[in-house]
Amino acid sequence: MNAIVAADQNWAIGRGGDQLVYLKEDLKRFRALTTGHAVILGRKTLATFPGGRPLKHRENLILSRDPDFHPEGCRVFGDIPSLLAAAPADAFVIGGGSVYKALLDACDTVYVTRIDAAFPADTWFPDLDRDPDWAITDISQPLEQDGLVYRYVTYRRKESDHVPG
Repeated sequence: MNAIVAADQNWAIGRGGDQLVYLKEDLKRFRALTTGHAVILGRKTLATFPGGRPLKHRENLILSRDPDFHPEGCRVFGDIPSLLAAAPADAFVIGGGSVYKALLDACDTVYVTRIDAAFPADTWFPDLDRDPDWAITDISQPLEQDGLVYRYVTYRRKESDHVPG
């Protein structure tokens, strides 16, 4: 599986239930990478989408402990084993923080938009730079929007005896 996330220089990813910043080109890249693939997200992340509706042209797999949560156009899973059993190998974990942490071990590629700034935050992604199981395999040239500089960085899990889950 894959994960895709935008993180600041301290690996912060959100505040108050929303992303730290919206970057126009990053949103286009997100759409290009995830369209046609399943996306895995939590109930709170779904609520941040326009109208709280699932992303188009993607199978939306929701991880939620709420047995009464059944949004139209989504498949809901109450636990990680059932979600992993149903998720295709090329699915993208798209948030939020607790979903990333719960499923990072099942991922072998993480697409990170690294923003060269520090934001006030209450949600963080695990620091892949300090994790010996991960290595940078690609990094873009710097991009800029509204004075914010950012790069696309691809991390891949190093070859090891890693068993997902």
